[in-house]
This record gives sequence, structure tokens and C-alpha cells, in this order.
Amino acid sequence: MKSINDKDLPKIICILGPTGSGKNKLALDLAGCFPVQVINFDSRQVYQGLPIITAQPGSDELQVCPHHLYGFLKPDKGITAGGFVELAKESIEKVSRESGVPVLVGGTGLYLRSLVHGLADIPPVPEDVRRELQEQCRKQGPESLFQELQLIDPSYAAKISPRDRQRITRALEVFHSTGCTMSSWHENQPRKPFYRVLKLGVHVEWKWLVHGLHKRIQKMLLDGAVQEVRSVCREYGFNRSLPAMTGIGCREVLAYLAGEIDMHVCIERWFKNTRDYAKRQLTWFKKELGVNWVSPEEPDLARQAASRFLGVPEKMSFFQAHH
Repeated sequence: MKSINDKDLPKIICILGPTGSGKNKLALDLAGCFPVQVINFDSRQVYQGLPIITAQPGSDELQVCPHHLYGFLKPDKGITAGGFVELAKESIEKVSRESGVPVLVGGTGLYLRSLVHGLADIPPVPEDVRRELQEQCRKQGPESLFQELQLIDPSYAAKISPRDRQRITRALEVFHSTGCTMSSWHENQPRKPFYRVLKLGVHVEWKWLVHGLHKRIQKMLLDGAVQEVRSVCREYGFNRSLPAMTGIGCREVLAYLAGEIDMHVCIERWFKNTRDYAKRQLTWFKKELGVNWVSPEEPDLARQAASRFLGVPEKMSFFQAHH
């Protein structure tokens, strides 16, 4: 049997960290030295029509190097971790065939773990169980089901938002149909890796991260985040259960558009929920093994780590050579 350090495994680089920490900026810096192609592994940045509010790479960033799995999914379609992993694998294979370096960028830790180690083999959930929980969620709201999840599986509940309809109902579906919690399924998932991974974590002091998150929300609003959500609502109807609309930012803007809150309260809620999400991400990634934490001010450390991992010297970019 091959060891988990098998040098024949395909190499990938994963840049992880909390929302707003500068992950894509680090990926673009690596692109100046290596033939990088960026692959998204963030569950919100997959949606069409919402590039601003989900912080997808802008046109300037997209010109630096190829990007994959951003803005490809219609707002009324959901995606599972398994579905995303299969798409990521296809993208990794495509990049490797083109002699590129696959660099996965995002903050959805479960997707990364599932990609590298495989998914837990959870049996299909009976349709009647799924239907009943989704109807309960529609009538009572996700917060009510979240309270049940906290009692059943506090470990998994701590990793997700109390308003994340998709993950809350999925976790309860799994428990009600199998008798095992989502945490136990994840703990017992296969451990043999499918890739050799260099994990680069972007570390930002908490006070600066929080300050940056507030500024980023303000910029999203100036750039047209409200108009984005309004446009999706015009095409798909005002539907809070629409998969694309269950994420942070969209939920708060929907409440504003419905006249339930003013813009000041919208911003306050958006910021608080984003900050809480960043905390959950940090908790998850602190438990991730083998992460090389780097500061945004020290991209040279990331380049050196990538050079050692890939076994190739850094290639000085045009920008570096002329500055």
C-alpha cells in the first residue's frame, strides 16, 4: 500500500483563511512567479449575477491568470460538497494537463478536506425526510432548526451559521435518516489523500481584519451590491430560500429591499454576520494540519514555500524585474 506521503500524487496549492484576509491577492502574487491557474473553493462565489456581493475576482484580477469555478451556477441551483469536489477535480486535471499550477483559493474548509481526503460515504436521504425538514425550515425558519442541531451535533453547529438553511437541513437529514451526526460521518471519512497539498494560510491580526471587513462592505455597496440583488430578484422573484440568496450579504440586503430594516441596520447586521463567519473560519482552519501561515505583508515567504514544494525556482515576473 502506498504511504500518504506518496510523491506520485498530483500537487496542488491551497490558499485558505478567513473572509477578507487577502487570499486571492496572494494567489495573484504567486502567479507572477509560477504558471498559476486559480480554482475557486468558496461555496458562495459560484453564483452568477452576484460578483460584487460574493467578492468574486474583478476584471483586473481575471486578466492576471486563468480562473475557474467562479460565477458559473444559476442563483436558483444548489450545490453539494460532493458536487463541488467533482468540479474541482476536473479543473485540477485540466490545469495539470496544461502544465499549470492549480491554486485553490477560498474559505470553505469542508470543501478542501473533502477534496483532499474524499467524502464520507453518507447513504442517500429518503425523500420524505428531506421534504419534511425543508417544509419545517420554511415555516419555522432556519434558526429554529439550528437550535435542534446544536443539541444533536454541537461540534458541527459551531462551524456553520444559524441561518445557513442548506447546511442545517442537510445535517438534520443525515441524522434523522442514519442515526449518526454529520460530525461523526466526517470523522470517519477516508484518510488516504488524493493530492499532495501545500496549504498557505493568510494570517491577519484580528483588529485589522475586522476593520477591513467593514471597509469591504462599504465598498461593495458603493460598487452596486444592492442593485445586484435587486436584479436577481427581478429575474427569479423575491425568494429568501433561493440558494444564492441564503449567504451573508444577500440576506441582509433582502431584508432592506423588503422594507424591514433601513440601510444603517442592514450594514450593522451584514458586518456582524461577516465577523462571526470569519471567527468560525478561523476556528476551523486552526484545526487544519500542516498550514503554513503567512502575512499579507510577507508574500516572499509564500513564494519560497511554493518554490520548495513545486521543486522549481521562482521566476522573476516582469513587475518584479522593473520595480
